[in-house]
Amino acid sequence: MSEEIARRPASPRREDYSIVEGSRGPRRDFRITVGLREGWDAEGRVYDVSEAVRTAKAWMTRRVAARLPALSGMFTRAEVTYAWPRPDGSVGSEREPVAVFTGEAVHAYLGSLPDKDIEAMLNELAVELGAALGQERLYVAFCDRTWILDAGERE
Repeated sequence: MSEEIARRPASPRREDYSIVEGSRGPRRDFRITVGLREGWDAEGRVYDVSEAVRTAKAWMTRRVAARLPALSGMFTRAEVTYAWPRPDGSVGSEREPVAVFTGEAVHAYLGSLPDKDIEAMLNELAVELGAALGQERLYVAFCDRTWILDAGERE
């Protein structure tokens, strides 16, 4: 075991770090928020955030295999809370679990892509997540813009 330790490269020192050539650019952060409870009622199936992770990894893998760019980021589990006025004048409130996928379109890797291409990838991934997790509404943010994707009324 001591031979393995001796062969390992030393950890980087503070003076070893430098800015990567071509990595500076405008910040283009993004977020996709997708519910983890299927449907609109409290009895809907609740998915684990790992289902969202699996779905995103499959989407990324397909894109990279097709020699297309893909977004990378991190998932966190959170709860969205909200309130609404009821017709009788009282107020309802609820909370529900969500998966939040956040990241940045890093300049070093995706800097040559226009914003519209990043937005298209965000929509594509959001739709994949929504379909896998039984969600009608998906919330997307990119740079200084936000939008909602809605599956609408279906028969």
